[in-house]
Amino acid sequence: MELFLDPEARMPLTGQLYEQLRRGIAGGRLLPGDQLTPSRQLAAELGVSRHTVTTAYGRLMAEGYTLGHAGGGSVVAPTAPVPSQAAGLVTALRPARRFAGWAPLFPIPSPRYRFDLRPGQPDSTLFPAVLWRRRVAAAVATDRPEYGHPAGKTRLRRAIASWVRRSRSVTASEDSVVITCGAQHAIDLVARILLEPGDTVAVEDPGYLPVVRLFAALGATVVGVPVDDQGLVVDALPPSARIVCVTPSHQFPLGMTMSMPRRRALLAWAERHDAAVIEDDYDTEFRYVDRPLEPLQALDHNGRVVYVGSFSKTFSPAIRLGFALVPPPLAEPIAAMRQLIDWHPPALMQTALAGFIDDGLLDRHIRRNRRVYAERHGLLTDELSGPLAGYLTALTTNAGLHIATLLRNGLGEDKVIQAAAEHRIGMMGLQQFFHASPPQPGLLLGFGAIRTTDLRPALHALGGILAAQPK
Repeated sequence: MELFLDPEARMPLTGQLYEQLRRGIAGGRLLPGDQLTPSRQLAAELGVSRHTVTTAYGRLMAEGYTLGHAGGGSVVAPTAPVPSQAAGLVTALRPARRFAGWAPLFPIPSPRYRFDLRPGQPDSTLFPAVLWRRRVAAAVATDRPEYGHPAGKTRLRRAIASWVRRSRSVTASEDSVVITCGAQHAIDLVARILLEPGDTVAVEDPGYLPVVRLFAALGATVVGVPVDDQGLVVDALPPSARIVCVTPSHQFPLGMTMSMPRRRALLAWAERHDAAVIEDDYDTEFRYVDRPLEPLQALDHNGRVVYVGSFSKTFSPAIRLGFALVPPPLAEPIAAMRQLIDWHPPALMQTALAGFIDDGLLDRHIRRNRRVYAERHGLLTDELSGPLAGYLTALTTNAGLHIATLLRNGLGEDKVIQAAAEHRIGMMGLQQFFHASPPQPGLLLGFGAIRTTDLRPALHALGGILAAQPK
């Protein structure tokens, strides 16, 4: 703990030192068992006599705050006063009105859960730890420890451009790629550059709640637009929308794919209304039945689509890397904005990922995961059309790491989730993702984080919970 003495203060130096140490112990900055700086060393650091320090230490010991050990100096006593959570945190600062009451979304579940059925969670046991460790070690050995370009390393931008051209048939060059800390960060950067305070942003309803909150935090007017079995209802878009944010490959949370006529209609609407489209190509890598449709970015001939993606599902959420493919006029302003926020992406992770992509290891990893997830998707689909059909109506989805369901027979979403938690099953409800239209009670059943052998027992346990709910 840093200590500060004022020679001009009325209180003697010994008293100042005692008070600061006492407050440090009482306020929780020094915890039971923490060792105090040796008296000789502390006297030299503070420029005071050793007698000043030993006198203060002696008073702390006499009052029970510290204990002395022969040859071991002074340590905070186990019986020293334990502070409350709020001790020493008195402040006059409060968040701005629009942030009042905010807390992080989607809390991490208890480790006591036996089955994790949350949506959007990849299987950590499939992570290629050995191969990745080699790539990171090579990056540490070769990279120079220096600041980098705000848009990201050229090597990774080139690797991503090649990868998305090959895998998604989008138009991309290294100059159009901006490396980000995930898709959400990409949307944030694009919105900061395109929006003026008060501009209207159209989002899917239901839709991804963090995106809704993000646009609101940037001062935008957020308008929810309904979706149907073909995706976003283009005819319901507000004419004033400056940005339309969509997940056409696998709509979150309901799971449908935007039809080709609806995609063309959205691009025509954006051209008529001078709007931008942010395409979050969510979960396109994990399709199990039909082939993916062309991305909006590939169909766009006027440079209105910003294509964003992430490696959180395809590789690991722990590396925190994503990207945006932006039209040329946006590239430099977005890079400049990135520099103002945190300068540039993590350099070592970029180098490691670039090598992973260039050597074909990412494609191999995705193919392996797709086979595993496809089996789980089939198991979940079978259960939802069988034993669980009396309680849940499954919505059609051919991609992603979850299936959205609607609760039947008046079952309450909150009660089901609470009962599941009591049985050590983690899951997420549907209602929270509606922000304009009336919410529908349902469950998002994820199959990414749970082992294949555990999926059927988990669903059988869920069936028992649903059967026990009062009608």
